[in-house]
Amino acid sequence: MGSSGEIERGVFEKIDENWDREVAFLRGMVRRPSTLGNEAHVQRFVAGELRGMGLAPDVWEIDHAEIARLPGYSPVEWSYAGRPNVAAVLKSSGNGRSLVFNGHVDVVPATPEHHWTVDPWGAEVQDGRMYGRGAADMKAGVAAMVYATRALMEAGVTLAGDLVLQTVIEEECTGNGALAALARGYGADAAIIPEPFGRRLLEAQVGVMWARVTVRGKGAHAERASASVNAVLAAVPLLGAVKELEAEVNGAPGRPPQFDGIEHPLNYNVGILRGGDWASSVPEECVFEVRISCYPGEGLEAVEARFKDKLLEAAGKDPWLSENPPSISFYAFRAEGCAIDRDEPVAASLVDSHRRVTGEEPGFFSFTGTTDARFFNLYHGIPATCYGPAGANLHAPDEWVDLESVREVTKVLALSAIDWCGTV
Repeated sequence: MGSSGEIERGVFEKIDENWDREVAFLRGMVRRPSTLGNEAHVQRFVAGELRGMGLAPDVWEIDHAEIARLPGYSPVEWSYAGRPNVAAVLKSSGNGRSLVFNGHVDVVPATPEHHWTVDPWGAEVQDGRMYGRGAADMKAGVAAMVYATRALMEAGVTLAGDLVLQTVIEEECTGNGALAALARGYGADAAIIPEPFGRRLLEAQVGVMWARVTVRGKGAHAERASASVNAVLAAVPLLGAVKELEAEVNGAPGRPPQFDGIEHPLNYNVGILRGGDWASSVPEECVFEVRISCYPGEGLEAVEARFKDKLLEAAGKDPWLSENPPSISFYAFRAEGCAIDRDEPVAASLVDSHRRVTGEEPGFFSFTGTTDARFFNLYHGIPATCYGPAGANLHAPDEWVDLESVREVTKVLALSAIDWCGTV
């Protein structure tokens, strides 16, 4: 093995030589839509890439009964059949520290697709940007971690610690994919998740839950609408209560210092509203679903109780709802918030690698969403942070990722693996 400078140059040369292949790999992932329940074809594609690199990927379906007993589990209403996780290990020949590269392959829906100015599944490249659902969030990060590993292997770098690659499902709704990967033994001494955070390091993230509120009405033919109860309209006071509670929690004292500079860190988003099935029928039922959030350290049971109490209080002031209170339940996301110490050695490794690649200091930031970093930090004692490429329009039309930032992140990840694991 040569000097550190020679090793670095050799790895960078391989990343640049493979750049067109890396872009093609990213394009292949984006062109395989992987919304909830449809992740298998992109996971097979990733597994094939790993085999082509000489690794032996483990492709397995999540055992629901196993993960349901574990801390961090989020309750689901669907099956895991035909929806695999993938992991592979670049085995070391020394006693160095091990490292996980973790990325999720699931994406949120692209609907309404007619609002896009490009094909949401086309992976079109314009002015150095690749467009498409999941291009940024986070298939570009998956491409970076896979091709950082490829470069290490092709440059002949022998790491002193194992490098573990995980591509998981359900980061966008439960995190159960990462939970299952760790339960299967794919842990390490530290973890890096290349989420699209603009080459900044994550230092804190909120907790997230999904609530479902069901409102009963009194259905009828529309000709009797004035004498009936429209469930959609009956839900309006409860929607107002959601926004009132959002204002209250954001204005409450005791905000963690990591969120001091953020004007509105806790977002209560009404993401789904369903009511009625015929224009000439008074809706009998209305269901709306809300994404709620909380700070690191807050108990999820208390956050749920606060949400329920607020809506039932609003229901008690309404003549119909006081006699017909809404049903309130929680499902999918049950994610605690977490914080990551800036001084963690894995963060220091990333900071140094970022400097060497870009010549600049990276930023730190607190995320008003959640990532799979919580499973490593909270339940397995594995320090983990996020650091990934730059992009925009995540969860919105015309999502894109800056391709040059993907190349830079690929180099940073490769250097971080060398620095963290060591070489022999």
